[in-house]
Amino acid sequence: MESTVGLSANGEPAIMKDENKVDVSFHLQPGSLIVNQDGKAFDAYHAAVEFVDVSDGPWLVDKARLTAKGPDGKSVVLTVDLLNDTYDGPRAGVPAAIWKVVALAATTAGDVGITYSTPDPRPM
Repeated sequence: MESTVGLSANGEPAIMKDENKVDVSFHLQPGSLIVNQDGKAFDAYHAAVEFVDVSDGPWLVDKARLTAKGPDGKSVVLTVDLLNDTYDGPRAGVPAAIWKVVALAATTAGDVGITYSTPDPRPM
């Protein structure tokens, strides 16, 4: 049973416009994303996606952190760098499933004013 302690609030919460980074995190349904690394399968159950504002254009996605259960049942955090080394576009070779995680986060990020579009996965 939940109880509410005497709580009051007022004001208009706003996100600081001078921030250049926003993290969006959410839970994943168990078994919906399996990440393979070095021959080991990891069942991701939580994702945190970091968006960065490096110019006046749309925000870029910098990295995704996936919390997953490893083959031994222990939790690990896997970090996927998503920006290329020159910070002007997506990193090549990122699996399509990771971009789907980014798209889920971008939907939520849009609620706070971040504009982002998933990069074309085809090679340039």
